[in-house]
Amino acid sequence: MELHEEDSSATPRAMLGRRLRRLREKAQLSQRGLASAVGYPHTYISRVERGDQLPSGALAEAFDTYFHTDGLFVELLALAQDGLIADYSRKIVAKESEAIRIQVFTSSLVPGLLQTEEYVRESFKLGLPSENLPELDARVVVRKNRAGIFEREEPPLYWAIMDEVALLRGSTSKEVMARQIEHLIQMAERQNITLQVLPFSRGFHPMMGGSLTLLTLRDGSTVALVESFDSGTGVESPKGVLSLIQRFDMARSQALTTDESLDLIRHYLKGYAK
Repeated sequence: MELHEEDSSATPRAMLGRRLRRLREKAQLSQRGLASAVGYPHTYISRVERGDQLPSGALAEAFDTYFHTDGLFVELLALAQDGLIADYSRKIVAKESEAIRIQVFTSSLVPGLLQTEEYVRESFKLGLPSENLPELDARVVVRKNRAGIFEREEPPLYWAIMDEVALLRGSTSKEVMARQIEHLIQMAERQNITLQVLPFSRGFHPMMGGSLTLLTLRDGSTVALVESFDSGTGVESPKGVLSLIQRFDMARSQALTTDESLDLIRHYLKGYAK
């Protein structure tokens, strides 16, 4: 029935909310009654039913367990979260979980998978159109879930190069930026993570104004994502990927060593911690 309704009412988010409301009413439960049964606030249940907020993964699982819906809510949640990823990057991001090596260059922000929740929230809040602000919490959750690849038993090798401007610009809060830089330092201590900074002193570089992600997959192939502002392009052709690998290698050759990079990062931390 949901698929024949028009406009946003057919989205996974709206379908999830309607299915929840119907199952709750069929069970003759109030929102407070369901909230008590699954152990979450009734206001949270209300927002999910209205489509104002997506449930957490744990709450989606709780719905499936309580209503015996065989993973329905978990699947709808995954579909809704997938819809929050930009169209141009969705295909490449979907391959992230298959990657055995991830290489990224960012020109103005801390690399996405190394961002703290506070930093993610502020950057999304400033960059989202006003009509998409209700999706802010869900987008933060999606980014947080993507960073979960670092907690796998065999996490991917991760090599990140960031322009120094990402450290200088910072957020509107010194406290948020200090915690972000502390998190960078902690992540850089992991054996599978390499972090470098490309300093102002090196002048122009081949990735000016853009960001690049290279994913090496288990079969040995590499795919790429080039982003700028709110647009981007996925690249899978060997020739196109090779050209981007060359750009990444050139940027890496201009970057500080890992030890020098951490020294510079700690220098910025002192400034934000004052």
